[in-house]
Amino acid sequence: MPSSRASTTDKSSTASSGVQSLERAFDLLERMADAGGEVGLSELSVSSGLPLPTIHRLMRTLVVCGYVRQQPNRRYALGPRLIRLGESASRLLGTWARPHLARLVEETGETANMALLDGDEIVYVAQVPSKHSMRMFTEVGRRVLPHSTGVGKALLAGFPDHEVRALLARTGMPAATEKTITTPEGFLAALEDVRGLGYAVDDNEQEIGVRCLAVSVPDSPTAAAISISGPAGRVTEAATERIVPVLQQVAAELSETLASSGTGA
Repeated sequence: MPSSRASTTDKSSTASSGVQSLERAFDLLERMADAGGEVGLSELSVSSGLPLPTIHRLMRTLVVCGYVRQQPNRRYALGPRLIRLGESASRLLGTWARPHLARLVEETGETANMALLDGDEIVYVAQVPSKHSMRMFTEVGRRVLPHSTGVGKALLAGFPDHEVRALLARTGMPAATEKTITTPEGFLAALEDVRGLGYAVDDNEQEIGVRCLAVSVPDSPTAAAISISGPAGRVTEAATERIVPVLQQVAAELSETLASSGTGA
């Protein structure tokens, strides 16, 4: 009859194996997302360092659960069941961000937004409107291409140039206004400015008469940025000098909030 010590060891080994499988499964999902949502098993093996049989077993489980689906070309794509998880997570992010956005409105007087990079698009997940009668309004859930927005610049400034070029090649660079940047070279130059200044500007590029200032949220669990937007007559160069430090401070505080929200046990 097996000893209790052996039984306890077996259970511990099984639990450890389960945790490792869970970690590996989540790692594969993130690698799929980084690759644009669709990959082959050999690509995952190269990027993760895991053997093909291990990846095949994990992917088969994810397919059964609905988190991954196998395409007709035998490649694997992120599954529709992830959409519900993502939507719920986005709502929570918006809830956690709203008090910080409210502070931005109080200190700058302009509408404050939070946005995420979702695939190749920017999606707005939270907003607190300005108290001015003339104010900017962006519907929560709205999706836009990154190249014409301040939040898009703030987010993509953290990516290497070759990844930015690949994204722009997938999305194209249609002009929203006559001031929209429509060439990869022009956009990459703008990102260099963002890296040097520590903030991004949308100067009438998404909508004529509107200026936006944006910064990324440091160490965010997913690529996120916050911004203020308002009439160009109010969000002037002089106002920028006053607003940017507030934006950066609020982004740092929001980062701390998001970190503490993920450490509760």
